[in-house]
Formats: sequence, structure tokens, C-alpha cells
Amino acid sequence: MLIIAIDTGGTFTDLTAYDAATGQVAYTKSLTTYDNLANGVFDCAQKAGLELGKGDVFKHGTTLVVNSLIQRDGARAALIATKGFRDILEMARGNRPDPFDLYYRRHPALIGRDMRFELVERTSGRGEALAEPQFSEVASLAAELSRLGVEAVAVSFLNSYLSPRHEEMVAAWLKDLLPGVFVTRSTELSREWYEFERTATVAANAYVGPQMSGYVHHLDQRLADGGFRGKFFMMGSNGGVLGVKQALAAPIALVESGPVGGSIGAAAYAQALGIDNAIAFDMGGTTAKCALVQAGRFDVKSVYYVGGYARGFPIRGAVIDIVEVGAGGGSIAWLDEQKRLYVGPRSAGSTPGPVSYGRGGTEPTVTDANLVLGRMDPEGFLGGGMSLDLLGARRAIQEGLALPLGYTGPDGAQRMADGMIAIASVAMAGAIKRITVEKGLDPRDYCLFAFGGGGPLHAFQIARELYIPLVIVPPEPGNFSALGMLLANMKVDQSTTFVRALDQAALEEAAKLLEGMREKMTATLRADVPHGALSFEYFAEIRYRGQVHSVRTPLDAAASPQDIRRSFERIYRARYGHADSKNPVEIVSLSVSGYGTMDRPALEDLAPNRSASGSPTVRTRQVYFAEAGETVATSVFKREELPTGFSAQGPALIEEYGSTTVIGPRDRFEIGRLGEIRISLDIKN
Repeated sequence: MLIIAIDTGGTFTDLTAYDAATGQVAYTKSLTTYDNLANGVFDCAQKAGLELGKGDVFKHGTTLVVNSLIQRDGARAALIATKGFRDILEMARGNRPDPFDLYYRRHPALIGRDMRFELVERTSGRGEALAEPQFSEVASLAAELSRLGVEAVAVSFLNSYLSPRHEEMVAAWLKDLLPGVFVTRSTELSREWYEFERTATVAANAYVGPQMSGYVHHLDQRLADGGFRGKFFMMGSNGGVLGVKQALAAPIALVESGPVGGSIGAAAYAQALGIDNAIAFDMGGTTAKCALVQAGRFDVKSVYYVGGYARGFPIRGAVIDIVEVGAGGGSIAWLDEQKRLYVGPRSAGSTPGPVSYGRGGTEPTVTDANLVLGRMDPEGFLGGGMSLDLLGARRAIQEGLALPLGYTGPDGAQRMADGMIAIASVAMAGAIKRITVEKGLDPRDYCLFAFGGGGPLHAFQIARELYIPLVIVPPEPGNFSALGMLLANMKVDQSTTFVRALDQAALEEAAKLLEGMREKMTATLRADVPHGALSFEYFAEIRYRGQVHSVRTPLDAAASPQDIRRSFERIYRARYGHADSKNPVEIVSLSVSGYGTMDRPALEDLAPNRSASGSPTVRTRQVYFAEAGETVATSVFKREELPTGFSAQGPALIEEYGSTTVIGPRDRFEIGRLGEIRISLDIKN
């Protein structure tokens, strides 16, 4: 069996492929081709020498959806709402997360008011039909939408979570009246009562639907033309893959499609290595991302905010809890009017890319800084497949930053490059604090699991910033998100509103409802995973009576109301520092996660140094380290030459195809049994 996984990022497109018959693993990278993202996919396949016709499973993750939402370059979309509720996207929640900002404004709605329409229909708060939608009104509205040239239509009615019949009727009519237009309805994405979140989600689904559908159909056709006859899956934001049919109906489920692959891989390695607490840290070319892995599992949240909680808009659905900051290898360093130094969030991407890429970039980036500091080999980038312009990078930093700030000495560019790295490291450490310290967790109790092209370059500094004693760099970190997709199983999620006091009667009613949800999900899973083992997990959103926000709590079929309450209070206390044993609690919603087991490689087969033996070749390079205040003679190793058990003292660099790992002067590293690099930091509190 040949399994192929592709991750299309903001700067690079990565491929990892595993051939079960031979045990061979292939890793390649290509610059992301923005004019046609599929070209980057096939460039990787060509570099790896893959015959797509022999592939059995193709898994693909992409940043296309989230980039489209952030850059506001989606489809011309319309929203149809219950009469009197066209402005729900503007009304939102009515709260003000940043009360002291006098210029506070939310980001504009994805669908402007001129493209939002009302329809006479009404469902009561008990699910009863009070006013039926009329075909004549829908037909008149469809004619207006056609005249306006809409590419997508979102349908979201008040109280439809109780009875989706009106949405189903109107969506079916619109599909007939507007052939070729992407039509989506809120209740096929969420059956929960949050009308603003539900409407925002379906609006976003419509906004990205045509673009994503076009891309997936184009990629599917090119795969077929290349002889591929296997199963095609898209990487979902929930931590599992989705069949193409599901992905096309709900492309918003791919909002974090690219980054989650690394979280899956981190969870698999942490579990295999017996590590209970890990921080998955992924630094790519455009952004840096982090997520928690606890007991071999990652956190999943039910609401994701595009553009951040304070100013962005919500997506209702299961998404791995990932925090992102605009600090990647391509992040641009710049000075404001007061000559203060900033790094990011603007990125040079792959076009033109960092100055050192020699593709027309003129503004200094984090990658250029790493090159100037000596951390990267200008002739060894991507295994020697791409040369880097060291002189150009140094000149850009010197002229654009160092001289304006008065760093005129012979080491001015190096000192400025070190300052760029320090600022980027603080920003990335801040992201880690958001998923640990802000949730009452101590980062010192975790190891830092670093991957992405830039993660191993910066991990030791970030770990020192947070007093994390252990850094782990997995095999092929530059391709690790794609590698994680190789390990992903199929996963589907479903949730429904269920407002009841937490008692035995509620649990009995919930069990029947969950069983019905499980049966529907079984059919969905079996359509794409006909032979793999199926498993299910059950959760409830629970809150204290009178509160708005709830806590996701696992449900066990054999658990009593008292057992579930204890679980809820344990999670609540860990998150907020207190719990109230006397206040009544209530269930708000129920959810089911269904998994379909897929064939995947053993982690031992993915180690890059399985055949390494003897003494590795050691070179020396001058590398600038801030703690030394100067360049230091640094040992340089090739990762594929390092056998299991090999260890050495820093400073050191470990180079490989997609990344370079930096070990500080006071730190030590060892090669673990799965080929991982384990860096023990000399932490001084």
C-alpha cells in the first residue's frame, strides 16, 4: 500500500509518502505555487519520483480556506435569513472584549448588508412551524441573486436547530433555481442553538465554498489524469481526515486543515515515547502555531475564531485548539516611525520570499537573520537543492535595520539579526503562554515538541524563555505536518443542543439521542473506511446554571450524574482555579466523535537514521550565540549519520533535508529510539 500525504503551506508545499511493501519513506518540499496550488503538489510528487497511479490513499491538507477568510478573497456570497434577522452578523454577541480601546471595531462581516436578504418563515422555540416558506418568494429572490451574480448562498433560519425542515426546503429550491451556485445551510454544519455562531459559520462556508470546490475538483481531476485510482481524503480541522464528499459540502471544516497534521503526529510520538505532557510547536514560513498534547491526545474546542476572539468571527465546529502568531521564517522585520523594531505579522511568503531566496525579496526576514547568524548553510538548504544568498541577506539587514538604528560595527548585521530572532522568540513564547499559563497550566511541566522548517531553529531559545527543560525534534521536522497526516485516521463529529439539568433522567434521554447520532455517523464512516475498526467518544458541554460559557466534559455510558459532575468540576477548577460544589449544573449540548481506523506506518519505520552506524562526520562552523555575545565554533552534524543513543554537548547544529536543529552552548542532545532528537536544556531559574 502506498500512502501519500501533502501539506500546502504559506511558503512551502510538503510531501511525505510511505510504501508499505518496501518500507520506504519519501520526503520532498517545493515552493508553494500561489497561481495554481496544485502545481506545488505535483512538483513534490515529481521530485519524489512517485507514480501516482500506484497510490492507494492520498491525504491533503491546505491553508487555502483560512487564507481566503483572512485575506477576504472568497466568493461573492449572499445570506438568506428569517425575516427581521438579516443583521445578525453585525449584532453578533454584543460584548466588547477590549473595553479600553477607544477605536475598537470588529472585523466587517464576510457578507455585507447589501447581500443579505430576508424570507418570511418562522419556527418556534419548540420546533413548531409557525410560517412556511413560499416557493414564489424564493423564486423571486433567486432571480435577484442571479442578477447580482452570486457564486454562493448561505441559508440560516432562526430556531432551525430544532427543526431543519424549512432550511432543507429552501436550499433544495435554490439548488434547482440557481444551477452552478454553491448552496449551503446552517443545520448541515451545526445543530446547536447559537444563532450568531451558526449564521457566521454558514456564511463562512458559503464564502470559501466555490473556491475550495474548484480547487478540490481540479486536484481530483489531475490525480485521475495521473492514474490515481485510490481514496482521496482532505485533512479536517478536527484532527482526522474527511472524505472528499464531506469536504466539498462543508469546506469550513478545513479551516485549520494544514496545521493539524503536526498536532496528530506530535500526539502519536508523545504517546509512543511515554510523554504525558507536550507542547506541539510548529514554525513554518508564514506563521508559528502551538497546541497542547496531554496523555497522547490534543485539545479540541467547539468554537474557532477567525482573526482572533476580540475582533474576528466564530466558526462553530470541532477544531484542534491551536494558537497562531504571525512569526514564521518569512516574517518581515521592519521599523516604525519611532524606529522601533517589529517582526511580522507580514510575511514574504514564497513569492518573492526572503531576500536570501534570490527571488526578488528586498525586506529582511527571520530566515535571513538565521542565515546571517550562521545557523543555516547557504549551500545546504533543502539538501543542496536551493542555494541561499548570504551576502544579500546581510546587506538587507545592515541597510534596512542595523544602520538606521546605529549598529555600524563589523558585527552590526549579526547583532541586529540576533535582535530579530529574540523578538520573534518572545512572540512565539507568548503564544505558548496562551495555551498554558492562561489556562492555569505551567509550561515547565511540559516538553517542547518542535517541528516545521523553523521550529528546530528556534526551539532552544523559546524553551529557555519559558524554562522548559526538554525539547524534542521528531524525524523530518520540515515535513512533519505531512508526516502527521500519514498517521491520521478518519474522524467525523456531530453535535446537538440538549438543555437539561444534570440528573439520571437527562442521562437516559441523552443515551438514546447519542445512539441515534452514532448510527448516522457509522454510515458516514463506513462509506470511506469500509474495513477499519470504528470507535466513538461522547462529550457534553456543561455549565453552572446561570452561566453563558460551558466546559467540554467527557461522557461515559456507565457514569452516574455524580461522576460526570466530578469530571466537570475537575476540568472547571483546572481552567478557572475554583469550582462550586453547591451550584446546580446543566447540560447544554451533546457531541459524538467517530473514528475510522486507517492503515498507517509504524513510527519506527519513519526514523531517518535507521541504518546509521559508526562515527558521524563532524564539521565546524562559526555561529553567533547571544549568550556568548560573539560567534562560537560550533559542531555541525548530518542527522542521517547519527545512530540511536548518540549524544554530544552543544553548541551544535544538526542539519537535514527540511530543517536545522540548533543546540545551545550550555545544552546537550541525544538521539532517541524513534530517531527523535532530545535536547536537555541547562535551565537556570
